[in-house]
Amino acid sequence: MKETIIKVNGMVCNGCENRVQNALKTIDGIENVVADHNKGIVTVTSREDVSKSVMEEKIEDIGFDVIKD
Repeated sequence: MKETIIKVNGMVCNGCENRVQNALKTIDGIENVVADHNKGIVTVTSREDVSKSVMEEKIEDIGFDVIKD
């Protein structure tokens, strides 16, 4: 398992957190997702073969901006 931290701009409430969490959980290999709108981050636990770019694309598809390092 690996843990990935993704910085997200635009999450302003618990509803936003839920949208991001539910979207990411549809990706095969994602085990757990915790979004925190106060910190602007999403912490994802997944199998090693799930790429960060796939997660970022899913977040952007539902209308949030990913802040890339």
